[in-house]
Amino acid sequence: LPPSSQPCHGVWQIPDYVPVRNMTEPVVTLEGHSKRVGILTWHPTARNVLLSAGGDNLVILWNVGTGEMLLRLDEVHTDLIYNACWNRNGSLLVTTCKDKHVRVIDPRKQQVVAEKSKPHQGARPVRAIFMADGKIFTTGFSRMSERQLALWDLKSFEEPIALQEMDTSNGVLLPFYDPDSSIVYLCGKGDSSIRYFEITDEPPYVHYLSTYSSKEPQRGMGFMPKRGLDVSKCEIARFFKLHERKCEPIAMTVPRKSDLFQDDLYPDTPGPEPALEADEWLSGKDAEPVLISLRDGYVPAKNRELKVVRKNHPAPVVLPAWAPRGSVLSGQPTSCHPPAWGYCSVSESCRMRRSSSSSCRVRRSAASCSRADSSMARRSCWS
Repeated sequence: LPPSSQPCHGVWQIPDYVPVRNMTEPVVTLEGHSKRVGILTWHPTARNVLLSAGGDNLVILWNVGTGEMLLRLDEVHTDLIYNACWNRNGSLLVTTCKDKHVRVIDPRKQQVVAEKSKPHQGARPVRAIFMADGKIFTTGFSRMSERQLALWDLKSFEEPIALQEMDTSNGVLLPFYDPDSSIVYLCGKGDSSIRYFEITDEPPYVHYLSTYSSKEPQRGMGFMPKRGLDVSKCEIARFFKLHERKCEPIAMTVPRKSDLFQDDLYPDTPGPEPALEADEWLSGKDAEPVLISLRDGYVPAKNRELKVVRKNHPAPVVLPAWAPRGSVLSGQPTSCHPPAWGYCSVSESCRMRRSSSSSCRVRRSAASCSRADSSMARRSCWS
């Protein structure tokens, strides 16, 4: 929470190099929720479009490039939102809620296009994700507290086309989906295993493949995008398992004798470049993700710095990761001093005294300004 105690969330630029000092300020701060934000997910094809959902039952779409709110869905959910997921081209959303409803939403029209009450009969949380072909995969619990997975077709949303019961553990199953291989990985909170299934177009639709087991339970799990995998080792998935005191990478590989590039394992996959601008998507345009080949490995672009251009702002604000937001370099006002519009010099040198909080005290008595109009001069120092 900022000093004003207004709930907000910040977007941080993680540099490719190791910064020389800790990053203490986000590139942009987004304010709009009244309670804690628990869900953040980027749009799959539109530049700088970010979805956020919080404990206030509210879904907000942002343009991070301008710091403005694009859409606000405040009349859709009646209770806490468990998860939200885009479809492949970002035209639809699927959400699950504490009110036991799965909703498919057109965010630009702010309409619910499909809805299913109690996809799983149990009282525990439900998770839902989109498949590449538009089907919906859910995890939940039965009335007898058995963990379940189900596959749904939006054309007949009343009954699942596939339903399987797994076990009686009480951890919520978190689904991770690889559209290139049509594999869904299920990681349960508190479990020590990862189960994976293949999704096909023919019955029984969901096929169990195998289970990865370990000794320690997982407190959380992260999933590497396909372009970050090691294709020379035939790696098809990589997880980051969160333990109590460490983060463990887990690689899923397919044994192959040949050292050549495996085309069947690595079809062209979505890359980092957007297919649309935020304004284009908001106006109603849709586009498929821009695909890249992994044959020669993935090489990230050299300049990936986020440019925040505020509405009615005279120039882009490009904030390096090492620069405080309220600095002369950023051109943004600090909490105590306005921005320095001219070139100002302090006649007495600033005396810096290091303390435990790494703060510095600046003492200045007189200043001279190089600009002709001294009335427009501003004095500003940044440490």
